[in-house]
Amino acid sequence: MNIDTIISTIAVYAIPVLFAISLHEAAHGYIARYFGDPTAADQGRLSINPIRHIDPFGTILLPLALYVSVGVPFGYAKPVPVDYSRLRNPKKQMALVALGGPLANFAMGFVWLLFLIVLLAAGVQEPFFQKMAHAGIAVNAAMCVFNLIPIPPLDGGRIMTGLLPMSLARPYASIERYSLFVFIGLIVLMQMHVLDGALIKSMRFVVSAFHLLATPFTLLLS
Repeated sequence: MNIDTIISTIAVYAIPVLFAISLHEAAHGYIARYFGDPTAADQGRLSINPIRHIDPFGTILLPLALYVSVGVPFGYAKPVPVDYSRLRNPKKQMALVALGGPLANFAMGFVWLLFLIVLLAAGVQEPFFQKMAHAGIAVNAAMCVFNLIPIPPLDGGRIMTGLLPMSLARPYASIERYSLFVFIGLIVLMQMHVLDGALIKSMRFVVSAFHLLATPFTLLLS
């Protein structure tokens, strides 16, 4: 892969990715605090400052290595600590805490679309900012969809755990102890394009939702 292409891609995606992971993680912490668990706040993790959420390996080295080697820039941030036992209704509210991350990505993707609409309405022709806006839309749609896959330790798995009856929730939640193998399996499935159909269709649906919500702004600025 051409080094100039890699550098250009990093420049375009850096800000959207860093803020996507930061707000995703901070959203978990804010919702957990609302329901009674101040752990993230006590550890200074209720912040949109990307530095507080970057994992040197998971956020930087792993995505770069995978992007260069297999074309799948998969990575992760430092998870915001949540003590589910401190929530007022742990089983039910665990699902809501987990849902906060994907919802934050949905909101950010929508904001990036509004940014793009404003750029176009203002006649800004600088391609870098337009590419960054498109990257922000795509990254947040992807994070929203991917994190809703109903397998622990992904947010969708925790949502599923919160919805299942206790007799099923406990064994289902125990899958989380095999997190490394779950992530490796997902990377392999993406590399083999097994998940492409479902993920791409879901991302297109999310992006369509962004555009639908942005319709009044588009009409106002047209």
